[in-house]
Amino acid sequence: MNLPQLRVVAAVLFDAQRRVLIAQRPPGKPLAGYWEFPGGKLLAGEDEVNALRRELVEELGIEMQSSRPLLSLTHDYPDRRVQLAVRVVERYDGVPRGVEGQPLKWVSPDGLFDENLLPADKPIVEALLRESSAR
Repeated sequence: MNLPQLRVVAAVLFDAQRRVLIAQRPPGKPLAGYWEFPGGKLLAGEDEVNALRRELVEELGIEMQSSRPLLSLTHDYPDRRVQLAVRVVERYDGVPRGVEGQPLKWVSPDGLFDENLLPADKPIVEALLRESSAR
């Protein structure tokens, strides 16, 4: 079956206590109620870094200063194939807030498995835990 392809970028943001920021998908969006890492779709001609920079301003009201790649993955939902690029935001200006009214929360990396995360986001948690145990 040929599923429509969607290119998406997601951010891993840490606070001073090394907790990770997640946002809840609002009513009316696909998979509403699930929690996810902030980010969104790439626009035509946009690269991952610029897409993430734009999405973080639109969703969280912050300005990304630097980031690094964490992983890339593909996940098939019943109605679409998501190609997800995940970046760790190393520096940003501002205080994250739910610009679009979406709930936000900071969660310890090992507590992320207890959250109702999007299925595509679970490998991100595994990568974060591998990375933190390697420190």
